[in-house]
Amino acid sequence: MRLPILKDVGWAIIDYIKYGRPVSDSPYIFLRHLAPIAPFSDEDHLYQIIVKYMRLAKLPISGKRKVGMHSLRHTLATTLMENEIPIEDIAGILGQQNTESTPTYLKSSLNLLRECALSPEVE
Repeated sequence: MRLPILKDVGWAIIDYIKYGRPVSDSPYIFLRHLAPIAPFSDEDHLYQIIVKYMRLAKLPISGKRKVGMHSLRHTLATTLMENEIPIEDIAGILGQQNTESTPTYLKSSLNLLRECALSPEVE
């Protein structure tokens, strides 16, 4: 399955390749920036990478709020839901065999909740 890249993400990747990617003959796009320059391995935990860049961006890090691949899956699923992508397609994008576990990743969004809001009657 192929998915389109959002325009902003595409430009960010181009910017990274032109100005941020370490010089290397590696065919991988994203590489470690510390020696040895190489693709990320299974030992490079995404959680630690995300927390590092959250700190650099001065974003609050809470022990109550999860960051990492799990939260990225939630964000992706919710964004797809907000864009009216069918749940079957969301399940496929998340790599799930059926749609039964997909709702776990769907979080209510304010935009979707606004659509359900009732106007209070004024008397």
